[in-house]
Amino acid sequence: MANVVVVGAQWGDEGKGKIVDWLSERADIVVRFQGGHNAGHTLVIGGETYKLSLLPSGVVRPNKLGVIGNGVVVDPWALCAEIDKLGKQGVAITRDNLRIAENATLILPLHAELDLIREEAAGAGKIGTTGRGIGPAYEDKVGRRAIRVQDLRTLETLEPKVDRILVHHNALRRGLGKPEVCKDTLMAQLREVAPKILPLMDVTWDLLDRERKAGKRILFEGAQGALLDIDHGTYPFVTSSNTVAAQAATGSGVGPRAVGYVLGIAKAYTTRVGSGPFPTELMDAVGERIGERGREFGTVTGRKRRCGWFDAVLVRQVCKVSGIDGIALTKLDVLDGFDEIKVCTGYRLDGQTLDRFPAGQNAQARVEPVYETYPGWSQSTMGARSWNDLPAQAVKYVRRVEELIECPVTLLSTSPERDDTILMRDPFQD
Repeated sequence: MANVVVVGAQWGDEGKGKIVDWLSERADIVVRFQGGHNAGHTLVIGGETYKLSLLPSGVVRPNKLGVIGNGVVVDPWALCAEIDKLGKQGVAITRDNLRIAENATLILPLHAELDLIREEAAGAGKIGTTGRGIGPAYEDKVGRRAIRVQDLRTLETLEPKVDRILVHHNALRRGLGKPEVCKDTLMAQLREVAPKILPLMDVTWDLLDRERKAGKRILFEGAQGALLDIDHGTYPFVTSSNTVAAQAATGSGVGPRAVGYVLGIAKAYTTRVGSGPFPTELMDAVGERIGERGREFGTVTGRKRRCGWFDAVLVRQVCKVSGIDGIALTKLDVLDGFDEIKVCTGYRLDGQTLDRFPAGQNAQARVEPVYETYPGWSQSTMGARSWNDLPAQAVKYVRRVEELIECPVTLLSTSPERDDTILMRDPFQD
């Protein structure tokens, strides 16, 4: 049995929540390995809608263990709010179904404040952050001044670490004309939240090693999408962590050989939230129609997503960089009823044709998509659960996508309901 890594193959919002939930029935443990509560998953189970940000998707299912790995930055107050919200929906979060890595970095209130202060100061040059403190928390982690989950055990000796982080942040705030952070207030906030978080803390790298050796199946759940990767994404319009599949090992504390099948998630079209290049973006009625049919609003932010045709160049690039073994293609039903459907197969830039997305910010903003056009289909694909339920043109579309991205489509999703899924290959059996 293979362990499975699920990563977004576009700019996030690809429908990972449903696919992870669908796969979690076959898994014993679901691990979040990067990002923070800027990620959002919407799950629809038995008519009940669950909106998760920080918690692994598996926690809504009985007898599954969720793990927040060391690669995640954890806002303890946001986590408590999410746990309380799920409790009201009948899902109790305890040590039985959730563990948090002791060496995960904490997001503090000052991180979210700095995020917003910087975006305000950047004006037209803002990068479109969610303002939740994710980037500043990762900066402090790399700068070796972060407060980590295990630090909450020894609050009596934490003050020197708080002093160190405040020297940095208060200097920034003074330079930006903002009031300094009060140390006593921050210490009081940490004392208040510590008893709520510490019961869930664990040595998760050791836990995962033991469970893996015992034959348990592990599902590694990525947040956002590979095109937001700090190294391989559309820099600087990216997130603050590595979102490609290799991060599953680093961000959870398992060796790379423990990470098995890599499943990429991609929509049958393309969306993006916030600023940054988007070659196939549609600024017309077609784009509006895709957005309305796909209900393209952010789970966390509520922001309207930008919509466009499927970009095979970008997804092919992600498949190679992230080592994707198979693609789960989601939201095929959103394309029902279009007279014609387009797919980007290359770019034009300065008179040349490119088969890859350039790394330079200026070049990324100037590329023009080269399209192939296919006839659409009038029949509905909504709720299809087998290839025989799909219109012939929809099947041809999927097969052409496979050719263009040089990767097989192993799952096909045709509605938000978890059972409306066509399985060509079970990742856990690879």
